[in-house]
Formats: sequence, C-alpha cells, structure tokens
Amino acid sequence: MRRLGASVLGMEAIVAGLITPVAITVGGVAPALAVTAGIGLAVLCVVAAGLLKRPVGYVLGSLVQVLAIGTGFLVPMMFFLGAIFTALWITAIIVARRVEGATSR
Repeated sequence: MRRLGASVLGMEAIVAGLITPVAITVGGVAPALAVTAGIGLAVLCVVAAGLLKRPVGYVLGSLVQVLAIGTGFLVPMMFFLGAIFTALWITAIIVARRVEGATSR
C-alpha cells in the first residue's frame, strides 16, 4: 500500500513543482505566491510519501489532494489534474487494501 501511495505522491510532486512557472508565465500569478503554492505542495507530497509508514501519512496525503485541487484557482488546469490525482490516490488505497487483504489470508 505504501509503494502505490508513494508512487502517486511522487508523480504529483513533479506536477506540483511544474505549476510554478506555468502560474507565473501563463496565469500572471505573483512569483512569491506561485513558488509558495507550487513548491510548497511538491514538498508536502514528498513529506507525505515519506510518512506513509504511519497513518498520519495517509491523512497528509489526502490533504495534499484537497490542496492540489485548490491550486486550480491559480492554474485552472489543476482543477482537472488535481481531480485525476485524487482519483489515483483513492484507487491506490482501495487496490492496495484489496491486495494486502488477499495476500494476508
């Protein structure tokens, strides 16, 4: 379960970091806000992936999904990408639980 969740968060960290230049150049967002939102979200993804050994990691990972959708107010395409990553996050949790349940019997 941890690997699948970390994979989703790792890919999301890359996308989150890449919204910084897009927000500045295309969205006209102030650089300080764009860096705080984009790089901050990327760092939060990495921290959440590192904490997936504990239940707090999954809570933080879920919070990341909400924040990713919220970055759509800076870069409208992030509403769509945030929703996709949220679907991947939920799917990763469901699939991993099923696999772990099937292998533990």
